[in-house]
Amino acid sequence: MPTIRILGYRIGVPRHWLPRMTLGGSMVAGGLLGFLPVLGYWMVPVGLAILAVDFPPVRRFQRRLTVRLGTWLHRRWPRLAVRFGYGRAREARRG
Repeated sequence: MPTIRILGYRIGVPRHWLPRMTLGGSMVAGGLLGFLPVLGYWMVPVGLAILAVDFPPVRRFQRRLTVRLGTWLHRRWPRLAVRFGYGRAREARRG
């Protein structure tokens, strides 16, 4: 069963690509209506994480965003970065 990781938690998603894409697309669409009471803006990143299982461009976008977030967290709040599962900060590359 495919899984996605969000803030250190593993969440199972449907096995077949059609319900997975439907779920991901509806989460993103619902997240854009985040001002409504039941829906929220939190649905956009979760929907993108679900879509990233099947779409390489979304997967690359998610990976870049994750790396940037981890780098930013390590600079500002290293303990929080470790708590969210980013591990310890690495040394800067020297080139």
